[in-house]
Amino acid sequence: MARKYKQVHRKEIDFSLEDWAKVERRAAACGMKTGTYLRHIALTGSVKTFDLKGIAPLINGMRTISNNINQIARKANETNSIYAEDMQKIKASQDELSYILTKFICNCEWNDV
Repeated sequence: MARKYKQVHRKEIDFSLEDWAKVERRAAACGMKTGTYLRHIALTGSVKTFDLKGIAPLINGMRTISNNINQIARKANETNSIYAEDMQKIKASQDELSYILTKFICNCEWNDV
């Protein structure tokens, strides 16, 4: 029923078993469903992936910092009291970490799948 109001064009493609196995392997390597993988390949021509396992501790650290900032914000809203200088220091630290993470990700080696 959801498609009733959406225009959808369907196209059926036949794959040999060997080709389909290759498509499934590539989709799995990207962490994508095969249909999503095929649609992405058809529209963009390639899929770029990179491994984030090496920066998992940094991402977890940023999550922790974000949680702490949210707790500080809640407390500040409850008490209607916070020092602007403290907020500027927190924001500067968060911005610096975001910048470092962005630079790292932009300089990562991409894996063409």
